[in-house]
Amino acid sequence: MSRGRELRPGQRVRLRVWDRATGAVRTVLESREMLFEAPNWTADDRLLVNGDGRLWLLPVDGSAPPAELRADGLPDANNDHVLSPDGRWVFASANDWRIWRVPLAGGTAERVTADDGAMHFLHGISPDGTRLGYVRLQPEGENPWASATIHTVGVDGRDDTAVTSHPGPADGCEWTPDGEWMLFNTEQFTPGRAQIARARPDGTELHALTDDERVNWFPHVSPDGEVAVYLSYPPGTTGHPADLPVELRLVSTDDWTAPTTLVRLEGGQGTINVPSWAPDGSAFAFADYPID
Repeated sequence: MSRGRELRPGQRVRLRVWDRATGAVRTVLESREMLFEAPNWTADDRLLVNGDGRLWLLPVDGSAPPAELRADGLPDANNDHVLSPDGRWVFASANDWRIWRVPLAGGTAERVTADDGAMHFLHGISPDGTRLGYVRLQPEGENPWASATIHTVGVDGRDDTAVTSHPGPADGCEWTPDGEWMLFNTEQFTPGRAQIARARPDGTELHALTDDERVNWFPHVSPDGEVAVYLSYPPGTTGHPADLPVELRLVSTDDWTAPTTLVRLEGGQGTINVPSWAPDGSAFAFADYPID
């Protein structure tokens, strides 16, 4: 029995890399057996992905197949996971609605966030490695995502702090490399149509960065802070579903009004849910899900 998302009949997953210098895209892995999602890029040039409720590592050059990361005690993992800046830890959201910590070298998982009745979906970690950015939902009601707000919490699970208070809803939070801002997508300014926004980590100076007819999610800033990549859905999309014709867009962080389309692909959910820039900023990893 599968513990995570599965490929549809005739569908395959490709883990791919876009090269910043040339614009070329190459395929690292193609699979028709397991649906992999949401690549992170490690300091030693491996991709961390999830598949079938587990975490996997594979070399960026595609020279070896994915190998399961030993994570004793970790409940089934979803596609929200980040790497600590020192390269020692993987912080991952699990299907018990909590955030967990696992050694990147493999070992025993430790729960970070408490069982407080809310749902916790991890998306970012501060540049100094001391705080996690996550999406907090209340499970009550027909649409829990309508309550989604951005929070931060210490990597020890303490000092939970709200960044946004308006339901939004908001998602996909991540710090800028200098730690000065948090970026995320929200419907606060454009109800029913997610756009990219930013705020200080204490929630002040909140303002929108994009405002177009498309539905924009998951901003990821390059390590040098100069550009960002985000996922752009067709107009009218609700939430962040899978298996739609989407675009990866590149934008200067000095001017979010003039994006460039890098790749058009079949995907959405699982494509770039988490930070996936190479540590040196030379490339960007993503997943797509073409159907024959």
